[in-house]
Amino acid sequence: MASPTRAPVLALKDVRLADGAKPLFDGVDLALEPRVRACLVGRNGAGKSTLLKILAAQGVEADSGERSVQPGAKIIFVSQEPDITGDTLLDYCTAGGAEDYEAQAALADFGLDPEKSTQGLSGGEKRRAALSRAFAEQPDVLLLDEPTNHLDIFAIQTLEEELANSKCAALIVSHDRAFLNRVTQRTFWLEHRKVRRLDKGFGEFEIWSEQVLAAEADEERRLNKVLERENAWLARGVQGRRARNEGRRRALMDLRAQKKDLQGDKRGSMYMAVETAATSGKKVIEAKHLTKAFGDRVIVQDFSTRILRGDRVALVGPNGAGKTTLVRLLLGELEADAGTVQLGTNLEVSYIDQGRMALSDKITLWDFLTPGGGDSILVRGQPKHVAGYAKDFLFTEAQLRQPVTSLSGGERNRLLLARALANPTNLMVLDEPTNDLDMDTLDLLEDLLADFDGTLILVSHDRDFIDRLATSTIAMNGHGKVLETPGGWTDLIDQSPDFFKGARGAAVGSSFTPVARATKGAAPAPAPAAPPKKVGKLTFKDQRRLEECEALIAKSPAIIAKFEATLADPGLYSRDPATFDKTMKALDKARADLEQAEMEWLELEEKKESLTAG
Repeated sequence: MASPTRAPVLALKDVRLADGAKPLFDGVDLALEPRVRACLVGRNGAGKSTLLKILAAQGVEADSGERSVQPGAKIIFVSQEPDITGDTLLDYCTAGGAEDYEAQAALADFGLDPEKSTQGLSGGEKRRAALSRAFAEQPDVLLLDEPTNHLDIFAIQTLEEELANSKCAALIVSHDRAFLNRVTQRTFWLEHRKVRRLDKGFGEFEIWSEQVLAAEADEERRLNKVLERENAWLARGVQGRRARNEGRRRALMDLRAQKKDLQGDKRGSMYMAVETAATSGKKVIEAKHLTKAFGDRVIVQDFSTRILRGDRVALVGPNGAGKTTLVRLLLGELEADAGTVQLGTNLEVSYIDQGRMALSDKITLWDFLTPGGGDSILVRGQPKHVAGYAKDFLFTEAQLRQPVTSLSGGERNRLLLARALANPTNLMVLDEPTNDLDMDTLDLLEDLLADFDGTLILVSHDRDFIDRLATSTIAMNGHGKVLETPGGWTDLIDQSPDFFKGARGAAVGSSFTPVARATKGAAPAPAPAAPPKKVGKLTFKDQRRLEECEALIAKSPAIIAKFEATLADPGLYSRDPATFDKTMKALDKARADLEQAEMEWLELEEKKESLTAG
């Protein structure tokens, strides 16, 4: 860690900011010395992203206080929702001044083709592109807002390596405990409108924060005792002693204001509960010798598993490895090419699929929680007013009339959980449930799932979350091989350290060679040798199918979004059930067609690459 006596490259002093009448920051001090890697933690809504924007001087100015930057220092801010522009990823990565060879090297490190179009990128590709550009520009300070969202475990490990090798200072906002444990040397805690500092990495945060909160609880108990005594004194009357005791009365008023401030700054308590539906059979899912391929691309090859009641099974693997396909096979939603799947009895499935949540711009929280209309929601078999239920998930009554699109990522995730947990279930399938949630909510969700009497299938890239919950882990390497091991992510890697060999650091199916990274100020690396002469090409039929897949992949998101917008109408089912059913079937077909097109495209690209290799 850099010595604390070194001059900071970026600092805030006594920064104050109010959001309307509500104070957000009240005298924030924060400093980053060269090469220090720190995290900024705090609850959702505390203002972490706003503080990063003040540090980056991007769109937010403090009401008062000072921001200081070393002369000439370059500061790069990677936001939660990066805007990727330009014709190609290489154009995007060089737009900020990075050298061409640096941009190519950074893109290759994150498994991206420099010549890929910036249009139609997935969330993970946008994130990797933004990180590639940031490292290519070789900043002095790197500010990262939830950088691991939408990244698979291998891209997260690449990010860890890039941070370790970089000479920049970094301040990171993230909910990913395993990531923060590996990369941070200092912890800033935004709480009660101020920032506390711990000169240790995030691994020490929980013990330290508990000590701080315990000390504050003791101070609040002392304050309460003083208030009781002073209120009793005031009740006996101050009229006859006004001149002598006016100072004491003012001190009491100050104590009351202090107490009010403490209470007003406390976060509301979130309440999550799930009712287990009627007990399922002991055997929930039994799969034997499953095989599934799209063309020549094998997703699952001869995989067998047995999931019993109460199991908590995690699915892990690179983005594009086929985790969603395997879930659909196990649930009987997709037919296998070979093998069998037998589902248990009395299954009530609840499925939260983050990737497929596309909502109309006009739908409100109220509409989303009450798709059948009215002002009540059936919560675990009992009607409950929608405002009361929403409050359990920290939504105010005023928010219920706002469009869902106005919510932050964490708020959207809480809303999904609210609707899913309203219904009794005994088989819960969660696809990336931890994205954008703060650590308090993550802890609450973890406790709920740990106590859940039913069965859990969890698709996640959060290594810590998996380690805390999973009774077994199913790993997919993206080339058809599937492995199940007892325990979580750490157990998987300990037992099978080479299982993902070849997948780490690059997207599945990546067909280009990473460029060696030059250090800052160094001359460009020698140009790579000319590519070998082509020795073959795709058949006319394959080339035409490749173009068809590309066209389908380009237009499918808009088609799917249109169907989803239609289904978002809360009164559609009751008003026109035939249209509802027809639209639902069309949506399922469009999703299946897109998935198959993506698989075929990948297969044909790999075939094309093999034909051009010498």
